[in-house]
Amino acid sequence: MGSLESGLPLKRDGGLFRSSSAGKTERNLFLQKPRSRFSRFFFLKKLDYLLWICTVAVFLFFVVVFQMFLPGSVIEKSEGSPTYLDLLSGDFAYLKQIGGLDFGEDVQFKPSHLLEKFQTEAQRELHPSSMANKTQLQRFANRKPQLALVFSDLLVEPQQLLMVTVATALQEMGYSIQVYSLEDGPVHNIWKSMGVPVATFKDEKTNIMVDWLNYDGIIVNSLEAKEFISSLMQEPFKSVPLIWTIRDSTLAIRLRQYDSSGQTDLIENWKKVFNRASVILFPNHVLPMMYAAFDAGNYYVVPGSPAEAWGLDATNTLSNENRMRMGYRSDDTVIVVAGSQFLYRGLWLEHALVLQALLPICSTFPLENNSSSLKIIVLSGNSNSNYSMAVEAIAAKLNYPSGVVKHKGVDEDASTVINAADLVIYGSFNEEQSFPEVIMKAMSMAKPVIAPDLAMIKKYVDDRVNGFLFPKDKIKDLTGILLQLMPTGILSPLVHEVASKGKITAKNLMVSETIQSYALLLQNVLKLPSEVMRPRAVTEIPPILKVEWRWRLFQPFFNSTYEDRALKSSRFLDSYEELWNHTHMEVSGSTGGPDDSFIYEIWVDQKTEQILHSRKRREEEELKDRTDQPRGTWEEVYRSARRADRVKNDLRERDEGELERTGQPLCIYEPYFGEGTWSFLHSQSLYRGIGLSTKGRRPMTDDIDAPARLQLLNDPYYRDTLNEYGAFFAIANRFDRVHKNAWIGFHSWRATARKASLSKVSENALLDAIQSRKYGDTLFFWVRMDTDPRNHIQQDFWSFCDAINAGNCKMFVDALDAEMYDEHRQSGRCFLSLYKDKHCYSRILELLVNVWAYHSARHMVYVNPETGVMHEQHSMQSRRGKMWTKWFSFATLKSMDEELAEEADSDHPSKRWLWPSTGEIFWQGMYEKERSMRNQQKEKRKQQSKDKLRRMKGRHRQKVLGKYRKPSPEEMATMENSTMLNRSRKL
Repeated sequence: MGSLESGLPLKRDGGLFRSSSAGKTERNLFLQKPRSRFSRFFFLKKLDYLLWICTVAVFLFFVVVFQMFLPGSVIEKSEGSPTYLDLLSGDFAYLKQIGGLDFGEDVQFKPSHLLEKFQTEAQRELHPSSMANKTQLQRFANRKPQLALVFSDLLVEPQQLLMVTVATALQEMGYSIQVYSLEDGPVHNIWKSMGVPVATFKDEKTNIMVDWLNYDGIIVNSLEAKEFISSLMQEPFKSVPLIWTIRDSTLAIRLRQYDSSGQTDLIENWKKVFNRASVILFPNHVLPMMYAAFDAGNYYVVPGSPAEAWGLDATNTLSNENRMRMGYRSDDTVIVVAGSQFLYRGLWLEHALVLQALLPICSTFPLENNSSSLKIIVLSGNSNSNYSMAVEAIAAKLNYPSGVVKHKGVDEDASTVINAADLVIYGSFNEEQSFPEVIMKAMSMAKPVIAPDLAMIKKYVDDRVNGFLFPKDKIKDLTGILLQLMPTGILSPLVHEVASKGKITAKNLMVSETIQSYALLLQNVLKLPSEVMRPRAVTEIPPILKVEWRWRLFQPFFNSTYEDRALKSSRFLDSYEELWNHTHMEVSGSTGGPDDSFIYEIWVDQKTEQILHSRKRREEEELKDRTDQPRGTWEEVYRSARRADRVKNDLRERDEGELERTGQPLCIYEPYFGEGTWSFLHSQSLYRGIGLSTKGRRPMTDDIDAPARLQLLNDPYYRDTLNEYGAFFAIANRFDRVHKNAWIGFHSWRATARKASLSKVSENALLDAIQSRKYGDTLFFWVRMDTDPRNHIQQDFWSFCDAINAGNCKMFVDALDAEMYDEHRQSGRCFLSLYKDKHCYSRILELLVNVWAYHSARHMVYVNPETGVMHEQHSMQSRRGKMWTKWFSFATLKSMDEELAEEADSDHPSKRWLWPSTGEIFWQGMYEKERSMRNQQKEKRKQQSKDKLRRMKGRHRQKVLGKYRKPSPEEMATMENSTMLNRSRKL
């Protein structure tokens, strides 16, 4: 239990907290609490008269005297945004009447809406659509569902035992699992013995090079593994389902500190992480409330853990040492009164009633030197609160001997307190949503437990078998049970026998529920493609795998200790804060502008304007440079125009990468989208990146901006639908302006992630084969279709194409777009996928090159990416009579291209048509039209020149007023002599 205080406003639309009260509005959802059932039973049930009198007396005493000492409301009612308060804050003003008391019945986390949301989405996606009515959607069992389990380390700890148990069951259901970890550890061998591959990253600061698109779902199991989540927040991995487990309240406490210190940037960063996860998983129902300010409707609880039963043999030997450290003797009888993890206004009354029931057994413990050997510890709240004074006041009013009743906060190590106890009483009447952790802890330590017969407790505790139960509405029965268990002040043998059975029960408590919860969650979160087989039902798992944790695999580590998870999380957050503050200071010191977003908008506007001007200038230059040639074919004219373009482009300054590629026979382009792919791209001059998004391009590189070359890719719909195929269109558009080499190649970054990229030896072998023209007109490839991870059973081409496209393999982009554009753009559904899929027919396009290579009568040569050894596949002799050469010949394709260009240029169809937007449109008629336009412009200029000359000749000229005559030499001499004579006279 921890403080529920938070300075951050709670979301009103998060849907976390639900109340049975429907009449209270405009109030915190956490505060909508009607009169509790406990208070109703308090009035309506016929209680023992003396018990009623004592209870009222205690209540009135507190109203008059101890108003400042009792715990108030966990939640403060206010008209503004609700906030969490301290565990023990407020005063006794709320307790004006017993009816105002509540016992936490309405303080509940209900994540059922999360599963309902997933189920509703699944039903909506599987609902027959107009396209689905035309074709039948099919699922193929080509591969198993792929799961990635991510850890911060592989050290021995209970969470590893839990995930090993769950993973064993998931494997039996048909899941294939891969483990990733930042650090290695002893559990590596356990995963290996299960047949699970393990990959570790020794240095956290290095880039995590994992292709997360290979997995249908990812489970991150700790806060310290945030480095993996950071990579999943980048494109193209943002859509991969992510389940993130948070196991302690360390981050919630830090987030409140960030808010109080004004570190809003750090808070926003964590909010983005919380929003990225498809589901955030908690081990209990308290943590979701502590993190309520960051709830995006994706919180879920899977209770159950072997943590309490871990290393109990070593813990039990410390019982006497804990007693001595707490100031108790070995012959003292220590009873611990614990309760719910939540704090509520009726908590003190529950403790008062339990202490009232314990009072009669004090008589069985005689006083020695005014001291009793009976010790009662109320384990609740915070040690720094004023609740200790309230407990002491209750004990004094009930006439307990001094020093018998004490209060301990749960923050003082509850495990140590319970370990020192002889008997544990669960003193809360709140119907818990999951089995109380304090009872599980006590049972795991072989401590006898007495608890009310709440529904969740009765589910796992059998009265007088592995624990003791009393009716929650008959608290006086608790006194009778205690007198039976310790009639002379010593626990009876029955108590020890029941406690031993309780320890056995607690060792494997809730194993089946944990496995079923994970299986149900994955069933609702994962959207499996059509080539993936459905996992088996959890009921088909062998029962032996659902009754106990996999203790056998961890037997060598039973006596080992593990680092406290909260301490580890705290140390991680310290280092993360230090790195964040250092990076933030560098960024703030280096940025001189007032607003980065404003500067970026200016840059976007300038970039767009430059692109428009450059495109307009190029078009004008193309029209100007296409001179009239009376001889030659249309192809010669086309090549001449392209040659002129190359000459103009060669005048610009070249960057280093382009200079290195000059003279090379081959350039291999690598299409990519998003920062998540950068670590898989090559930096050698043989390769050149082509970014599908302007914003996600690599800095300081000469990568091609695909949207700048093809405006179609500025539309996110076509960027996602065409995927890497859009890069082919961008390169093909005005091809000669970007590609200067004789051969062209394409390489997917996903092939690099699969370790299928060309080695240096293979690159040299490929260049040698190209330069020597060993195979002639050839398609070289180095990634075989039968090695595709989606094709484990090595199907033939058409079967594999059907498998990854829901049984509907078609082959032409324009036809696909015309058929499914409207519904796919509106609803996200298409008949090539079982679920909503923004990529839709991109899986067909990636296989188009196979069809073209096979039927275009080219040699197909496989290059081994490691050794460079080459083998021809599908030899020409074996393909004779099977190829569609007529339809894939250059003449046919060129003729089709011209016909489509003529239709787009001449007819100007009003319907939406994709083909004209995929590249340059040019045909013979366009050349004739341009020549006619140039002739018209030439005639127009001639006519303008003639008109100008005619106007010059016909305009009115002014008559000459006089003419200047240059004097003769004699006249000049006479003029000079007269000038000299005049000067001499003046002198």
